[in-house]
Amino acid sequence: MRSRADIVFGPARVAVFVDGCFWHGCPEHGTGPKNNAQWWAAKLAANRERDLRVNAELEAAGWMVFRVWEHESPVEAADRIEAIVWSRRRHRPD
Repeated sequence: MRSRADIVFGPARVAVFVDGCFWHGCPEHGTGPKNNAQWWAAKLAANRERDLRVNAELEAAGWMVFRVWEHESPVEAADRIEAIVWSRRRHRPD
Protein backbone atom coordinates (compact mmCIF):
# COMPACT_ATOMS: atom_id res chain seq x y z
CA MET A 1 0.00 0.00 0.00
CA ARG A 2 1.45 3.37 -1.00
CA SER A 3 -0.41 5.40 1.59
CA ARG A 4 0.64 5.65 5.22
CA ALA A 5 -1.50 6.66 8.14
CA ASP A 6 -0.49 9.78 10.04
CA ILE A 7 -0.95 8.05 13.41
CA VAL A 8 -1.18 4.31 14.07
CA PHE A 9 -2.38 2.61 17.24
CA GLY A 10 -1.07 -0.88 16.54
CA PRO A 11 -2.51 -2.89 19.44
CA ALA A 12 -5.97 -1.44 18.77
CA ARG A 13 -5.52 -1.62 14.99
CA VAL A 14 -6.65 1.97 14.46
CA ALA A 15 -5.18 4.03 11.61
CA VAL A 16 -5.67 7.81 11.73
CA PHE A 17 -5.37 10.06 8.70
CA VAL A 18 -5.44 13.86 8.93
CA ASP A 19 -6.83 15.02 5.60
CA GLY A 20 -6.20 18.48 4.21
CA CYS A 21 -9.31 20.25 2.98
CA PHE A 22 -7.78 21.10 -0.40
CA TRP A 23 -6.01 17.80 -1.12
CA HIS A 24 -8.84 15.50 -0.06
CA GLY A 25 -11.87 17.49 -1.23
CA CYS A 26 -13.47 18.65 2.00
CA PRO A 27 -17.19 19.22 1.34
CA GLU A 28 -17.06 22.37 3.52
CA HIS A 29 -13.75 23.97 2.55
CA GLY A 30 -12.42 22.17 -0.51
CA THR A 31 -11.91 24.38 -3.54
CA GLY A 32 -10.57 23.83 -7.02
CA PRO A 33 -7.96 26.08 -8.58
CA LYS A 34 -9.06 28.17 -11.56
CA ASN A 35 -5.78 27.68 -13.43
CA ASN A 36 -5.52 24.27 -15.08
CA ALA A 37 -8.91 23.39 -13.53
CA GLN A 38 -9.43 20.16 -15.47
CA TRP A 39 -6.05 18.72 -14.41
CA TRP A 40 -6.65 19.67 -10.77
CA ALA A 41 -10.16 18.22 -10.78
CA ALA A 42 -8.77 14.88 -11.99
CA LYS A 43 -5.90 15.00 -9.46
CA LEU A 44 -8.20 15.72 -6.50
CA ALA A 45 -10.71 13.07 -7.63
CA ALA A 46 -7.85 10.54 -7.78
CA ASN A 47 -6.87 11.51 -4.22
CA ARG A 48 -10.41 10.83 -3.00
CA GLU A 49 -10.52 7.51 -4.87
CA ARG A 50 -7.20 6.51 -3.29
CA ASP A 51 -8.57 7.40 0.16
CA LEU A 52 -11.54 5.08 -0.40
CA ARG A 53 -9.27 2.29 -1.67
CA VAL A 54 -6.91 2.65 1.33
CA ASN A 55 -9.87 2.63 3.72
CA ALA A 56 -11.21 -0.57 2.14
CA GLU A 57 -7.82 -2.32 2.18
CA LEU A 58 -7.17 -1.48 5.82
CA GLU A 59 -10.68 -2.42 6.91
CA ALA A 60 -10.39 -5.75 5.07
CA ALA A 61 -7.21 -6.38 7.08
CA GLY A 62 -9.06 -5.75 10.37
CA TRP A 63 -8.09 -2.12 10.93
CA MET A 64 -10.42 0.73 11.82
CA VAL A 65 -9.75 3.83 9.74
CA PHE A 66 -10.37 7.20 11.31
CA ARG A 67 -10.16 10.32 9.12
CA VAL A 68 -9.94 13.83 10.54
CA TRP A 69 -10.29 17.00 8.48
CA GLU A 70 -7.62 19.64 9.02
CA HIS A 71 -10.28 22.16 10.09
CA GLU A 72 -11.61 19.96 12.91
CA SER A 73 -10.87 20.79 16.51
CA PRO A 74 -7.76 18.81 17.54
CA VAL A 75 -9.14 18.34 21.04
CA GLU A 76 -12.47 16.96 19.80
CA ALA A 77 -10.76 14.71 17.26
CA ALA A 78 -8.33 13.42 19.91
CA ASP A 79 -11.22 12.68 22.26
CA ARG A 80 -13.03 10.66 19.57
CA ILE A 81 -9.85 8.79 18.66
CA GLU A 82 -9.11 8.01 22.30
CA ALA A 83 -12.59 6.56 22.80
CA ILE A 84 -12.24 4.37 19.70
CA VAL A 85 -8.77 3.14 20.67
CA TRP A 86 -9.82 2.23 24.21
CA SER A 87 -12.99 0.54 22.96
CA ARG A 88 -11.11 -1.57 20.44
CA ARG A 89 -8.42 -2.54 22.94
CA ARG A 90 -11.04 -3.70 25.42
CA HIS A 91 -12.94 -5.77 22.87
CA ARG A 92 -10.03 -7.23 20.94
CA PRO A 93 -9.20 -10.86 21.62
CA ASP A 94 -5.49 -11.36 22.32
